[in-house]
Amino acid sequence: MTPRLTLIACNDVHAPIGDIDWDTESPSNFLVFIDTGQHLLLSAGAALAEPSLDVERLIVDRAACAESFLDLLAHLPLDFAGDVLRIDDRGCGFLSATGRGGDRLLYALKSQDVQFYLAAHDLVRPGERLEKIA
Repeated sequence: MTPRLTLIACNDVHAPIGDIDWDTESPSNFLVFIDTGQHLLLSAGAALAEPSLDVERLIVDRAACAESFLDLLAHLPLDFAGDVLRIDDRGCGFLSATGRGGDRLLYALKSQDVQFYLAAHDLVRPGERLEKIA
């Protein structure tokens, strides 16, 4: 079984902000970093709308203000049911997930919640202590 994609949007894939030790070698995940610059909606929206990509989640790693994140959520493809996580400069975040009836729910996350989410989905290296991102 081929792992589904996790898109990680950041301002510069060659010089990422933050100290998250992404587990790029995990067999259970396939992480793809997309460079958003100032065009989060265009970059992420195009990737999520691509029918040949099997995207499980999108993580916006310190690459969007709250307004840009809400704009992205408002323009998600209707058939995208994956999680969308925004991590801010403090390590806190917001998680948009599909609820039972198919509607999206928005959760405010503390830094510890973001850490738990990343670890629970095997997105960071095992044993990684994520206090550094707070």
